[in-house]
Amino acid sequence: MNKLNTRNILNWALRLIPAIIMLQTLYFKFTGAEESVYIFTRIGMEPWGRYVVGTTELLVGILLLTRWYGLGAILGLGTITGAIFFHLTVLGMEVQGDGGYLFILALTVFMACTLLILLHFKEVKNQLLSAIKK
Repeated sequence: MNKLNTRNILNWALRLIPAIIMLQTLYFKFTGAEESVYIFTRIGMEPWGRYVVGTTELLVGILLLTRWYGLGAILGLGTITGAIFFHLTVLGMEVQGDGGYLFILALTVFMACTLLILLHFKEVKNQLLSAIKK
């Protein structure tokens, strides 16, 4: 496998992993699943916060799968940083006996978005500047 192909595979992995994680949680947020209601009640943002975060994660998931992946990575990093903050301050790493599953997913999204930004800094910067100018 050549260097360009490896870089392309890594790029898509760093885009798909957080997109899939964020998009698969939408069902729980938008249907008012017990765990989502519990989480957002604990952090004092139920129900409006659940809908805002869900909508943001939908946007992130879509952007990560387009040529605007850099904006998706930045927005995803900001969104998931909030989730990690609440895990460390209010919720705990384990939520309702999940064994830390949601926290691990949050860390995975954080790392993937961070690596995507770092590995494609020039493109991400250009996408951000382009979006700001419009």
